[in-house]
Amino acid sequence: MTLKNRWLAKDSLGQKLLRWVNLRPEESERTMLMFAFYTTTSIGLLWLEASTVALFLKEYGADKLPWIYIASAGIGSSLGFIYSWMQRILPLRRVIVLTALLMAVPLLLFRFGLDAAGGATIGSLTVLSLTVLLMRLWLEAIYVLNDLNTSITANQLFNIREIKRTFPLISSGVLVADVISGFSLPFLLSFIKLSDVILISCLVMALGAGVLFYLSQSYNQFFPEAPRRRLEEAHPDHLIARRLKGPLRRYVILLFAFFMMAQVLFLLVDFQFLSQLENQQLEGQGLVGGIASFLGLFNGVLGIFELATQWFASSRVIERIGVFTTAMFLPIAIIALGSFSMTGLVPLFVGLVILKFLDELLHYTLFTSTGPVLFQPLPESVRSGLQSLVRGVAEPIATGLTGLSILGIIWFCRNTQIGVQLQDWIFLAQIILLATIWLCTVWLLRSRYVGLLVVGAERGQLSISDVDLRELKRAVIETLNRPGTEADKRSCIELLSQIDLQNVGEALAPLLANLPPALQRQSLEAMLVHPSESYVNPVRALIEQPLFPEVLAVALRYIWLTEREPDIRQLRPYLRPEVDAVVRGTAASLMLRRGTPRQKAEATNTLRQMLTHKQERERVMGCRALGEAVYLQALRLYIPTLLQDESLRVRCALLEAIAATHLEEYYPSLLRGLHYKSTREAAMRALVRLDNEAIPLLVELAEDIHKPDLVRMQAWSAIGQIASREALDVLVAHLMTAWGANRRNVLRILLKMPHELGIDAISDRLGRSGVETLIDQEILFIGQLYAALVDLSWEQVLGAEADLLRRALTDVQTDAVERLFLLMKVLYPLEAIQAASINLQSASPSSVAQGLEILDNTLDIANKRALLSVLDRRPDLDKLQSLSDMVTYEPMNASDRLRYLLDLRYFLPDWPLACCFHLARQARWSLTSEQILACLRYPTGYVREAVLTYLKVASPRALKELLPKLTNDPDRLVAAQVQQMMAELGLKHSRPQPNGSKPPGPAANFSDIAGLETI
Repeated sequence: MTLKNRWLAKDSLGQKLLRWVNLRPEESERTMLMFAFYTTTSIGLLWLEASTVALFLKEYGADKLPWIYIASAGIGSSLGFIYSWMQRILPLRRVIVLTALLMAVPLLLFRFGLDAAGGATIGSLTVLSLTVLLMRLWLEAIYVLNDLNTSITANQLFNIREIKRTFPLISSGVLVADVISGFSLPFLLSFIKLSDVILISCLVMALGAGVLFYLSQSYNQFFPEAPRRRLEEAHPDHLIARRLKGPLRRYVILLFAFFMMAQVLFLLVDFQFLSQLENQQLEGQGLVGGIASFLGLFNGVLGIFELATQWFASSRVIERIGVFTTAMFLPIAIIALGSFSMTGLVPLFVGLVILKFLDELLHYTLFTSTGPVLFQPLPESVRSGLQSLVRGVAEPIATGLTGLSILGIIWFCRNTQIGVQLQDWIFLAQIILLATIWLCTVWLLRSRYVGLLVVGAERGQLSISDVDLRELKRAVIETLNRPGTEADKRSCIELLSQIDLQNVGEALAPLLANLPPALQRQSLEAMLVHPSESYVNPVRALIEQPLFPEVLAVALRYIWLTEREPDIRQLRPYLRPEVDAVVRGTAASLMLRRGTPRQKAEATNTLRQMLTHKQERERVMGCRALGEAVYLQALRLYIPTLLQDESLRVRCALLEAIAATHLEEYYPSLLRGLHYKSTREAAMRALVRLDNEAIPLLVELAEDIHKPDLVRMQAWSAIGQIASREALDVLVAHLMTAWGANRRNVLRILLKMPHELGIDAISDRLGRSGVETLIDQEILFIGQLYAALVDLSWEQVLGAEADLLRRALTDVQTDAVERLFLLMKVLYPLEAIQAASINLQSASPSSVAQGLEILDNTLDIANKRALLSVLDRRPDLDKLQSLSDMVTYEPMNASDRLRYLLDLRYFLPDWPLACCFHLARQARWSLTSEQILACLRYPTGYVREAVLTYLKVASPRALKELLPKLTNDPDRLVAAQVQQMMAELGLKHSRPQPNGSKPPGPAANFSDIAGLETI
């Protein structure tokens, strides 16, 4: 066992560490390499930043920083354009490595520029000034490039589900770099010059580029081979704004304001901090060395606090107090500390150091963590485009505007009577004012956010697991309290049940009296899932009013099931015959649950009358009451009769009652209910209600190859609706062994599960490597189909039977491609895979090319090239050659290829298998006895029919011996064929037995038929 395998072995220290940081084994190496790259590059970048800031303050002073801010706005946009252009002319894995190297190379020139400026001549001073200016501008540039390079590389290496786990760890690399670079810089400056620190920064950043190069080569399957071509998008970014209307438009405007204010305040605080730092007399190594050392220690201490906050506090704070309360921390802290600094109780420099410390601490932890959540209410179709637009436009614009505002204030102070001495206080007042505006923006954003959350959730556009549940719950309750349509409130109650079902009564109980009857019933049913005595009084007050029978029945159940010592005698008036059947049945079932023996006898008599009543509604309500009664006692006697009731509603109600009361002797009736369209839905609900108890029964039914495919699919669907851990284990385990339509059905069931439960189950139990194995199996199978189509081409074999087989194999290939797309949806975003699938089904060559381009830029599996060649529209022989690394192709003559296909019979559907025998009969090719016998036991009738037709030509002697054993075939067509053949061959007809037996199984004594050996 290798060192890596030992490290990641089960229950090893490595596995425990991975669980602690929420990583999976197949993600660990990529994550650690990305963390190493980002940390290493950030260390060099932070050393460069401290050195550059110190040199800039000495050479130009803080007053010139606004010009840098203005210039950086253009630099950021320009570099984004250049980076995008590079992707169009170079493969992405070269672009990221080249970008990492280009960030480091100019540092060599800066170092030589500083050495060349060592003299006191005018030329030397000019070189020094120019070098420092270029260093400061390049610092802004490489911050943009580093963030862009890191995010794009991470998006290539990890899919959307993996990145939620891996990116928090990767992004903490800059915090680790803060600590390392911060404490090491003063130590370095005590031995070497500042210019040498820049050289070391260059070497460290080059080392980071080396890590990135190794990463891109080791995981080259995650990157497209060719340069990325521009994809035609259905909704370009510049059209998004036109499609935003009403609340959505206002929300996007507030998002712009939110991120612009954050960037403006960050730069203003940074400017004031550096201005005060420039005015201090820092001892030790002169002004430049002192500033650099101070910034190093400041960043080191700050990094420790940032790491502790990000790893141990951020997620817990956001979860406990909500997104928006967390987002308010930063503006409130700026307002409080800014106001405190203006009081003069502490020196202005000390106040600004504390303000800068808290600003960076909260900005890079809580603010960074809450930012992506704010985009969740946006429709998924425009979310990513708007996120790029807001973050890519708002922040550069804010940077430029900040530079202009600082220049304006400086000019105003120096050219008016206010004087330079009040400049710092004006900036502080500006910071406090803008922080107050930012706080108001957050408040307005919160009100729009919760409204869009509710609308998005009602329309099914929102994943509940991705949003701030605290805010969403508050919004739902506010919507219920406001006037609105019944449909909207019904959606809100459903949503509230999903968010916090256990405490749903807290919100719904006070509203019961004011809701319409349908919503009263819905609310009470939601409250009944987790009943609480705290809400009995509002429900009791409700039944004192005139109520619809359906509402009254649910209210009675809530009261008499929730109270610890209920007075059952109060239910007796509801047993009268004139009371509505739904209320009477509920009262009787409650008395059966909690009454005295005498009361139970009275309730039993009431239900007996209902179950034998002539009116259908009485019998239906009686059956429903059986499901609520728990103890059926003497009423069990009526179940067999009710199962044969002429009313479909009665039979369906009884199926659900059987599940509710766990009557095991009648579970076969639930399974039989799946066979009939009329009772299928009720049987499905009943089986799902049995939960894990039904899983063994459903698995046995689903794996019975002699059952109809529709019934087997319904059994798998029921297991999927149970959705327990055991059910998910069963589905995923079957996914590994199933093939063809079974695998497709199980995949569809898992993919349709809410909140991605099925996808998470596959990821947890199989891992990425397991899903890739399934994809490879499908590609290998498709390769065998290509080989068959090449060797059985129309040039090799002619005839209608050959055409049928070729058409059947093409359909099998289509089914395999469908399974490939289902498997890809497990690993990649649904939208990308769906878009690629639609384009590949088009008749237009340009659309097909676009679909392949989408997949080329989305897939990152090891055999991506093979998969793309399978999906491309090329001749079968060319595709087969492109799969040479996976499929070994040796040309065969047509008869040998047909026999080889029959050896793959466990992977072939029924119709191609039958076509193989029809072609063998027409071409008079010999087949092995093993193949013939295996297909005679096949569960599908027309396959057995094809084998018999083949034997009629290939071996009449064997057919004579076989036919008497097949007279009781369950398929009527096969049985008729057997009788006809026996008549033609002069064999004595046996008396047909009733149909219903299974086809001849493995135990059937076919092996003693000597004629088969001579075929």
